[in-house]
Amino acid sequence: MKKTLLATALLSSIAMAHAADTPDQLDAVVVTANRAPTPVDDVLAPVTVITREDIERLQPVELRDLLTGLPGVNVANTGGIGQQTSLFMRGTNSAHTLVLVDGVRVGTVGAGLPAYEQLPVDQIDRIEVVRGPRSSLYGSDAIGGVIQIFTRHGQAGEAPTPSLSVTGGSHGYTAGQVGISGGTQHAWYNASLGGQYTSGINACRIGAGTAFQGCFTDEPDHDAYRTYNGALSGGYRWDDGTELTGSWLRSKGDIEYDGDFQNFTRRSQQVAGAKLAFDAMTDWRMSLSLGQNQDRADNYLDGADKTLDFVDYGVDKARVGYLYSKRNQATWQNDFTLAKDQTLSVGVDYQQEKLKSDTDYLKDTRNNTGVFALYQGVFGPHEIQLSARHDHNTQFGNHTTGSAAYGFRFDNGMKVTASYGTAFHAPTFNDEFYPYGAPVDLKPEKSRTAEIGLSARPGVWNWAVNAYQTTVDDLIGFDANFLPINVSKARIRGLEGQVGADVDGWHVRGYLTFQQPENRDDGVQKDNLLARRPRRIARVDLDKDLGPVTVGGSVYSAGYSYDDAANTRRLGGYATADLRATWHLDTAWSVQGRVANVADKRYETASYYNQLGRTYYLTVRYSPVR
Repeated sequence: MKKTLLATALLSSIAMAHAADTPDQLDAVVVTANRAPTPVDDVLAPVTVITREDIERLQPVELRDLLTGLPGVNVANTGGIGQQTSLFMRGTNSAHTLVLVDGVRVGTVGAGLPAYEQLPVDQIDRIEVVRGPRSSLYGSDAIGGVIQIFTRHGQAGEAPTPSLSVTGGSHGYTAGQVGISGGTQHAWYNASLGGQYTSGINACRIGAGTAFQGCFTDEPDHDAYRTYNGALSGGYRWDDGTELTGSWLRSKGDIEYDGDFQNFTRRSQQVAGAKLAFDAMTDWRMSLSLGQNQDRADNYLDGADKTLDFVDYGVDKARVGYLYSKRNQATWQNDFTLAKDQTLSVGVDYQQEKLKSDTDYLKDTRNNTGVFALYQGVFGPHEIQLSARHDHNTQFGNHTTGSAAYGFRFDNGMKVTASYGTAFHAPTFNDEFYPYGAPVDLKPEKSRTAEIGLSARPGVWNWAVNAYQTTVDDLIGFDANFLPINVSKARIRGLEGQVGADVDGWHVRGYLTFQQPENRDDGVQKDNLLARRPRRIARVDLDKDLGPVTVGGSVYSAGYSYDDAANTRRLGGYATADLRATWHLDTAWSVQGRVANVADKRYETASYYNQLGRTYYLTVRYSPVR
């Protein structure tokens, strides 16, 4: 408790010490928190935003490099670049975070998990991370929060502008991206291609062939990864405000890993969407959206001596399984301005999920229809947000969620918030039918979250502190026959803090998380930590502009956790440090260098799975100032 209070005081004092530095900056706008563009100061949920400028400064190799260590976020990875990655937000399960790409829900229909490792950072323009329950707006999965990725786009009136980057590094790492964006008076467009390759490391360490642990086999080899990606986006805005936009993102990769039943996967992920928005009447904005997410995985098995140079996988590798999934989506949303500082949003979401697999699922299609409403009102220093949603799913039936939030803004700009919300996670096809095909009649996992927060944006600084408690009922576990059942309960208490500024050439970001993700079953595992979720997480990013050169570094620290529910396999706490530098040759060309895990720290985020030691990267980038 002393450490918690000290950390809270530190975050507050750092920000308040600079409260009078400069005039208030213009409000940033976020979309994800309320399903509509909203000034970040008017959002009552805790939000973290990563911009394209942040991405180029931090020089990430994968999406997890950007997300790891954000408030309430920790990541587990099974063996390096391109390997399976799981994200836990606010101590909830990995399937309890909703991920959107340009407004389209992503993730395989079978397991309900997105392939974070295959979402290319070179195609990302912006990321919004909203923490806390959001099922009352988005439906299933948004228990821990929502992550929305916005792909790169052009700007109206922009001349054709090319972009280019080439990277080389340790373990044979090579990556590249080339694109062009631009626009006319009313239209804008972007087109981009990219790719990534690494010879990899030995994903699963020797000795992992222990029964029911690790990867069930010993394959002392390098596990390579290769992926290609492409993105298109565009839009047109008429003089009356009518706007038509569209986007498409596709990645296809070959992934080697260690396993006794399969050790090679060829996987593709595709997201496409279109949106038409127009003013139906004065103070009534209507939008119609369509989207589709496809995920295809073909799994193979070969010997320990593997290479990506095989041409005919039907001969050199035996296909042992496949899973193809498709999710079609449609939304009708209406945003009304009721009065000054009062809005009402109502809409309908429709979703159809299909899968095809070598496993004989009893059902391979299900539909979901959700009706939602959100009221937002500002009355002087008081802010109110109320939302509710009802979902009907052809597999699990009906479910209703709601949320209420209140904020009060003091004269000095500081804001205090309080909220309560419910959320749920619908059982996936794997939960319900895999591996035996017969249904097990599961109920949705349900949650309740209460939260209080304190935040301010004094001058160029911004800071926030939030405390919360989440209770999850009917967590899906397994019985003695390894069949899924609703048995588990969990309680998660947490405290999060963040502080950031861009001032006098300094770029400062600090994030801190204290959490207690505990099993609350009345049994031998009561009070155990939930698997792969440490109690303490911290990250600091610090960069300084020195004329044409920017130098900086990041430090990330995580406390110990356990790899299993019984808390018998301990994952030790660790800290890593990265160093980076950018030399701006002119306003467009730059040369960047990064050393990751400078101290060559050995650690695991999933038991028996190796992580990269000290690695080096060098990038040449052409990115004109827009």
